[in-house]
Amino acid sequence: MDDDDGGIQEEPAPPLPPPPPPSLRRLLTATRSGGSRWVDGSEVGSSESAPWSLDGDRSLRLSVDSAASAGGAGGGGGGPLSRASSGAFRRRFGKQPRRVDSLDVEAMSVRGAHGHSSKEISMLSTVAMAFQTLGVVYGDMGTSPLYVFSDVFSKVPIKSEVEILGALSLVMYTIALIPFAKYVFIVLKANDNGEGGTFALYSLICRYAKVSLLPNQQRVDEDISSFRLKLPTPELERALSVKESLEKNPVFKNILLFLVLMGTSMVIGDGILTPSMSVMSAVSGLQGRVPGFGTDAVVIVSILFLILLFSVQRFGTGKVGFMFAPILALWFLNLGTIGIYNLAKYDISVVRAFNPVYIYLFFQTNGIKAWSALGGCVLCITGAEAMFADLGHFSVKSIQIAFTAVVFPCLLIAYMGQAAYLMKYPFAVERIFYDSVPEILFWPVFVIATLAAMIASQAMISATFSCIKQAMALGCFPRIKIIHTSKKVMGQIYIPVMNWFLMVMCIIIVATFRSTNDIANAYGIAEVGVMMVSTALVTLVMLLIWQTNLFLVLCFPVIFGSVEFVYLTAVLSKIQEGGWLPLAFSSLFLCIMYTWNYGSVLKYQSEMRGKISLDFILDLGSTLGSVRVPGIGLVYNELVQGIPSIFGHLLVTLPAMHSTIVFVCIKYVPVPYVPFEERFLFRRIGQKDYHMFRCVARYGYKDVRKEEHGFFEQLLVETLEKFLRKESQEMALEASTMAVERDDVSVVSDIPSSPVEAGDLHVPLLSDQRLGDGTQTFITEGNTPVLPTSSIAEEDPSLEYELESLREAIASGFTYLLAHGDVRARKESFFTKKFIINYFYAFLRRNCRAGTATLKVPHSNIMRVGMTYMV
Repeated sequence: MDDDDGGIQEEPAPPLPPPPPPSLRRLLTATRSGGSRWVDGSEVGSSESAPWSLDGDRSLRLSVDSAASAGGAGGGGGGPLSRASSGAFRRRFGKQPRRVDSLDVEAMSVRGAHGHSSKEISMLSTVAMAFQTLGVVYGDMGTSPLYVFSDVFSKVPIKSEVEILGALSLVMYTIALIPFAKYVFIVLKANDNGEGGTFALYSLICRYAKVSLLPNQQRVDEDISSFRLKLPTPELERALSVKESLEKNPVFKNILLFLVLMGTSMVIGDGILTPSMSVMSAVSGLQGRVPGFGTDAVVIVSILFLILLFSVQRFGTGKVGFMFAPILALWFLNLGTIGIYNLAKYDISVVRAFNPVYIYLFFQTNGIKAWSALGGCVLCITGAEAMFADLGHFSVKSIQIAFTAVVFPCLLIAYMGQAAYLMKYPFAVERIFYDSVPEILFWPVFVIATLAAMIASQAMISATFSCIKQAMALGCFPRIKIIHTSKKVMGQIYIPVMNWFLMVMCIIIVATFRSTNDIANAYGIAEVGVMMVSTALVTLVMLLIWQTNLFLVLCFPVIFGSVEFVYLTAVLSKIQEGGWLPLAFSSLFLCIMYTWNYGSVLKYQSEMRGKISLDFILDLGSTLGSVRVPGIGLVYNELVQGIPSIFGHLLVTLPAMHSTIVFVCIKYVPVPYVPFEERFLFRRIGQKDYHMFRCVARYGYKDVRKEEHGFFEQLLVETLEKFLRKESQEMALEASTMAVERDDVSVVSDIPSSPVEAGDLHVPLLSDQRLGDGTQTFITEGNTPVLPTSSIAEEDPSLEYELESLREAIASGFTYLLAHGDVRARKESFFTKKFIINYFYAFLRRNCRAGTATLKVPHSNIMRVGMTYMV
């Protein structure tokens, strides 16, 4: 699995004054309440990172400098310190922490050297990627000249040049305003570490504000290298007020989730109509050219092309992109050259449409009919949302280059060429595209148009796959099989169930409607709905994350939101003519996603209420009231804290328990990817002789859990061993600190106290130490001294014993202990809740993919315990 983000990273805000060195930064993090702290220096139960304090930073540096100078180490501060100075330093910065053996806190992390930095993509690679986008992202928008003018002028008959120039001006400014100005320059920059789509925006918001309805967020998740929270800006106060309003009001949380789910469901609904519309529009060009090629023939040929299109999806986006990109490049070249030919031959004066006055004249002349024609005009930007939704497959710069250099100019020239042809032949609106093609080029253009129409569907199919994957990761869609089709690019996936579902739906639509005009009436509603959702979410990102000037924030929804609302009112007028179809599909997927999220949240809350007390486990003793046999038991649950109720059922049901118990929680965090070395968080439960641990396995919403169970087990065990060694070193360090402090008490009493209270600080991290040769010395980082390392150079006998026990358990094998749960609504619940949970949610749970199927665990290694969750 490749963990490269492969996208454009967030630009950091202007930095504050320089932060202190790493060791001091960890000490600053520790200057909160005198609670316990983790291996990485984070505080137990803390919910947010410590804010920078310049005064605190200054006082902290003064304390360190005074300690260093008292030791007579010379100007460099890098030599050995005296016992007096070391004692003073430890009294100020080395208060021993209180250990907490409770699971009602966050997991302990094992931090390593990450060294992750965003890779610079070469210009040649960016251009090659931009070429691929033609075959994946811009197919839908590129084939819109096949049907836009024919649909517009079916509502507004051509009576003069005002209708032609007005419609052309509408199309040109619609493309310039929505895809070009909004998406290329603004929305694409709101990516989540290179990932796009409504769920990427939602996860980005969840990182800055706790708006997720699933309460499994942890402060330690902010230490993931891809989290990248921005530093404060002058607009921080306004951003904090927005954050507070979102976090405190559950209504806002539900509204935000509803918007995200509605936008995602509309993308899926649009993905059903796009292949049908594009393919039928291309094939219908044979009507009138081939004798006897009627409507039935158009339907049959379209269905065959659709079957071929969906059959090649299993080869993956990358292969499809390289295979389709040359065809789309040739298609855009044809659009441009034919448009220039028509402009030169028929009427170049249509360039007057750059004057927006013709839009006013168009509405003044045609009134309500012009407003109805907006439903056809919006077809010119169908597929614009795919620019953002498919971002994870490519990069921001590649999509911007392709649209600016190829797509935008070719589309404008193509529409102007068709308008020039209509100026001379105004009655050729029904087949405007093929009629405007020179006679000698008809068949080559028809072949390319048919292939381009098939490829046009690729944009929405890829966007649908991406949205489903992100919805699953954020707990809003049932688990289904996902195939990762590329070893290099994590975002390229294939979902068989959705692929065949889309194919069947497209075939039904083509066989039922049998006409592109009827499908066009249903087309566009979902697209405009998704655009309005993205406008609302990006506005929130501007307020909360970008912290943009308030005037600019208001301009974004006012300008783009108002235009999209006008288009929405126009396309809604076509509901009775077929516009109900995308709304029906969108409503179906919205119900599925909202029900799954609602049931998952209730199930998680039920598990939280049923947690087993740690005191009860401790009272059982290290044998857990049973017989401990060699082996590792992986108890799967959804809790990031606490002992799950399934463990109580296991103790009662099983005659013996494994010598090592690990409570495993698979958790998705609101970042695209989590590197392997940051995947697992570990914490010990009880005393050492219990051999029980908590493990939180973190995945990003774009991570594909395709590893074999053996690889997962190996990674888990390696991280557990690192954790045990780290824990042993920390305990040795604390013991050494206590011993040296007792020896230095009389000397330290003569040294003036620091302005920083010792009671507020903790022991520095072991990562600041270097294993020495047994001599009692202090190692320094810059001007910052750290504690001696002589005591941790010796191996801890208890550590060797525990590691040996772990090796014996590994040799005996792994057993996956799972809960076969049934979720039921309580008797006193309302009828609607009982219906949703007992029937709809239960149906989805019975038919979704089992969690163990992802790791391909052998059935002989699985043990299930039946449970019923009352919610």
